[in-house]
Amino acid sequence: MKHLKSTLAALTAAAVMSLAGVAHAGATLDAIQKKGFIQCGVSDGLPGFGVPDAQGKMTGIDVDVCHAVAAAVFGDASKVKFTQLTAKERFTALQSGEIDLISRNTTWTSSRDSGMGLVFTGVTYYDGIGFLVNTKLGVAHAKELDGATICIQAGTTTELNVSDYFRANGMKYTPITFDTADESAKGLEAGRCDVLTTDQSGLYAQRIKMAHPAEFIVLPEVISKEPLGPLVRKGDDDWFSIVKWTLFAMLNAEEMGITAQNVEEQAKTTRNPDIARLLGADGEYGKDLKLRKDWVVQIVKQVGNYGEVFERNIGQGSVLKIPRGLNALWNNGGIQYAPPVR
Repeated sequence: MKHLKSTLAALTAAAVMSLAGVAHAGATLDAIQKKGFIQCGVSDGLPGFGVPDAQGKMTGIDVDVCHAVAAAVFGDASKVKFTQLTAKERFTALQSGEIDLISRNTTWTSSRDSGMGLVFTGVTYYDGIGFLVNTKLGVAHAKELDGATICIQAGTTTELNVSDYFRANGMKYTPITFDTADESAKGLEAGRCDVLTTDQSGLYAQRIKMAHPAEFIVLPEVISKEPLGPLVRKGDDDWFSIVKWTLFAMLNAEEMGITAQNVEEQAKTTRNPDIARLLGADGEYGKDLKLRKDWVVQIVKQVGNYGEVFERNIGQGSVLKIPRGLNALWNNGGIQYAPPVR
């Protein structure tokens, strides 16, 4: 009987997720246009990616993706409302229709992309799990962490990846889980654990919030692949395509040297066929996406190309100063690459 109950519970949960996708099929874009704004799920507070500034305004690279989508849909990047979500809350909020998309340091995995009624639209940031330690611990590499106590945020891919890494290397550890990223970091700062683990970008973000950041170092090892990107509910191809091509447009704009400062002039004067197509000066490519002709012009003018968004939020123009690394364009040593508008 106990086995039967657990089986029925699992089937019910699967049915709910399936129905969530069907219920919203084809309706997301229409609903967004009717209400006049996008409801975007973002981080519960990760500097550089999604965090309120001193005036309470959300900022970060993930936040700017939401602004860019709004610029594409409405011609107005401000038409976004934000819902801050923990790792445990994010998927339910999207499945239930509380939000229209997640743009919140979320790793693209097979199970999330196939078994939850959700679908990823691209990669905003290529990342990997690392370790932050107090210099007093006296370690310089991850393989010196045998027997360590590790602070981990619950409901993330980090839990399984850390378990796999320690098992593969014949090491032991004691996990202490927390509901939020800030609680995990405070656990390290208070000495409740020896190590904080999450995506390396998150480690840099949490370190600058500590009272004495110079006392902590990010170890050099990256132990996993963590492609982070936006996701939407399955079943609305129009909405999926818009979110996907918004990111592609920002990448293509950077590759072509189109910036917030020169985009309007480029749209009027360019003789480059690729730029003309991207900016709507040639062809009707916006119509295919159910967007206005100048949708890319509005994205770049109001939000910036990918490089501009990266640099001001997490790159050299920010307090994080994270190198582009894998997130450089494909023709500049990285792996960021977008299909052409054609």
